[in-house]
Amino acid sequence: MTQVNVGIVGATGYGGVELIRLLDGHPHFNIHSVYSSSQNDLPISEVYPHLSHFAYKLKGINPKEMAKEVELVFTATPSGVSSKLVPTLINEGLKVVDLSGDFRLKDEELYEQWYKKPSASLEDLEKAIYGLSEWFADEVSSADFISNPGCYPTATLLGLAPLAQEKIVVSNSIIIDAKSGISGAGRGLSQLAHYAEINENMKIYKVNKHQHIPEIESVLSRWDSEIGNVMFNTHLIPMTRGIMTTMYAQLKEEKSIEELHALYVQAYEAKPFVRVRKLGEFPSTKEVSGSNYCDIGLDYDERTKRVTIVSVIDNLMKGAAGQAVHNANIMLGFEENLGINGLPVYP
Repeated sequence: MTQVNVGIVGATGYGGVELIRLLDGHPHFNIHSVYSSSQNDLPISEVYPHLSHFAYKLKGINPKEMAKEVELVFTATPSGVSSKLVPTLINEGLKVVDLSGDFRLKDEELYEQWYKKPSASLEDLEKAIYGLSEWFADEVSSADFISNPGCYPTATLLGLAPLAQEKIVVSNSIIIDAKSGISGAGRGLSQLAHYAEINENMKIYKVNKHQHIPEIESVLSRWDSEIGNVMFNTHLIPMTRGIMTTMYAQLKEEKSIEELHALYVQAYEAKPFVRVRKLGEFPSTKEVSGSNYCDIGLDYDERTKRVTIVSVIDNLMKGAAGQAVHNANIMLGFEENLGINGLPVYP
């Protein structure tokens, strides 16, 4: 059986430890090394005691040495780190799946406007393939460098893709109401994710300024150049995992809910990780928790002529590590569901 040695940069974060969980049971990917820029030589079990069986120490980041050990690297780093690290890894001949936002936008000025950080070079940005697995698998299969989509954009784009590809959405009419569990804020300490601040509470944040807005718009425009801008706002809710995006769009022509539902069923019938609910059914976040599934429900309001789409994912799985492994499977020519085919954890 083919074995590919892999490394994980940023293994001490939530995305990194989720990658460890998935790759530990993968039939083809062998975790050779875990890397950290700040905790060199520390056993990973001292960071995450639940990994007491995982006899690895964190290593420092040295691209030349990494190229001697592994063939594929997952970079689960904060934005602003990957833009400097990933080009050196690629120059050493490594395949990379990057979970940060540093390579999702192909415009340097746009990145710096929304992320407030220096951009990677245009040359490096153009090397990255945007890895929305369900829709860009052909590009992913021939790539060496994947930019993993953001968690909110994954739920949003999977929910809107069938409409955008049919070019039936009125320009500038899309409204996206998005909610996430607190693990989306990362493991670092902040007032936003402090228990006393978020428990029994709900917070809107980055109002009309979220860095995922241009990512969503740029991908939608690949399918429909006239789809325009979206209104996108995010809320933090008191649960650990999960994202729900509720999306509203005006349609150019009247459609029955049966026609729209059939459009979605057809769009995703060959996509194993997107489940379109029956008419009248809408998903909840717990129904995808711990899994790589995206569940979608929709309805059409004949009174307002608007379609409502509800899309849910686990932000650490389909929104991060699960999709990263999905992309790696496709890139290396393995069956796309290997290592990520587990059922949701319920309740």
